[in-house]
Amino acid sequence: MRRIYSEYAYGPGPRDKCWWDETISEPAWPILNGSVEAEVAIIGGGFTGISAALHLAQSGVKVAVLEAESPGWGASGRNGGFCCLGGSKLSSVAMRRRFGDLATDTYQAGEIAAVTLVRDLLDRFEIDADTHSRGETQLAHSPRAMQRLRAEAADLARTGNEVDLLEADQLAEQGLNGAFHGALTTPVGFGLNPRKYLFGLSQSAQVAGAQLFQRSGATRITQRDGKHVIATLNGTLRASQVIIATNGYSSEDLPTWLAGRYMPTQSTAMVTRPLSEDELQKQGWFSDQMAYDSRNLLHYFRLMPDRRFLFGMRGGLLSSARSEKAIRSKLRHDFDQMFPAWNGVETTHCWSGMVSLSRNLVPFVGPIPDVKGMFAGLCYHGNGVAMGTYAGRLLSDLVLGQTSDLPFSTAITSMPRFPLGRFRRLLMPPAYAALGLMD
Repeated sequence: MRRIYSEYAYGPGPRDKCWWDETISEPAWPILNGSVEAEVAIIGGGFTGISAALHLAQSGVKVAVLEAESPGWGASGRNGGFCCLGGSKLSSVAMRRRFGDLATDTYQAGEIAAVTLVRDLLDRFEIDADTHSRGETQLAHSPRAMQRLRAEAADLARTGNEVDLLEADQLAEQGLNGAFHGALTTPVGFGLNPRKYLFGLSQSAQVAGAQLFQRSGATRITQRDGKHVIATLNGTLRASQVIIATNGYSSEDLPTWLAGRYMPTQSTAMVTRPLSEDELQKQGWFSDQMAYDSRNLLHYFRLMPDRRFLFGMRGGLLSSARSEKAIRSKLRHDFDQMFPAWNGVETTHCWSGMVSLSRNLVPFVGPIPDVKGMFAGLCYHGNGVAMGTYAGRLLSDLVLGQTSDLPFSTAITSMPRFPLGRFRRLLMPPAYAALGLMD
């Protein structure tokens, strides 16, 4: 495997003290040993891979999933638990300019369909994932940002979308008190425990007939006798078709087409101890809304059902024990600045993980060019709960050769390379510096 970060990024250090690990035990998937045959092999046991496996198995396909580490190891087991609209970093205007109206309208319909799909799966398989929040609230961090939210609210209202715009003086009564200039709530989405959701989904996939293997990372993919042969440390998996679902934990050579086409970057989160009612009232934050601010390098946060407060941010560019300590310190500093009444509240858990960006700032879901029977879904720009689940469902339809009943935009069917190839991380410090100045 050839990855663009140091080994530390893919080891236990960043995910040490992940809160979600305390909430549910991991399932005992077997390790792949010897030779296994399947119709479809899936590399990656997160939301995308497990969603694809579930939907394929329900269609009677013999499918096997290879997870390199333990269940829930990657981003799907350590994200902020925001099931919401998103997946792209392009504004609606920019997407229309780049891809056209039809592709943009279809993509936006897909965002809604993705959230609906997660809710349907939770209900159908009776997965208790501690859901809460009526949609998602964006908080303006500056007067200029609030002007943008007002314009967005007016535009959405003209097209018949339901939104809730709050001015600064209305925030406190809604339990959203802070140094914000207003807010816009879109009533699509909800918060959840991502690890409980992932494990509920994986159990349903196993019941449907999918084979799930842990600690069975793919080390090489070759073709033999018209099939893909995937080597692991302890065996091989042969399949006619393959889905790559590794997102921020991808490798430059699995397959080689991926080289230079994805950009892993870090997201860091923390949770506090449970807050008392007096502490909540003191800060004036008692809303169950999942929320994020309007910065380019955004913060995301929510009061969870057990009254712990989750707070996260983008921004880590390096991965080492020293840089991990620094980004966790920066996260706590920002938390104290934004919620000063809680300066004395302990952080009980803090961890980091990789999200993935694409050069054209939209996800990719589709066949890998020039490799028969190989598909991929990745690059959700930090919004993989809904979009990863949706991508897995779309990939299952592609593998089956059938037209999906979900919106499938042409905007997500190309994935150009970044400049600088394996050295593309050099692009990120100046980009982040510029975004920071804009904020």
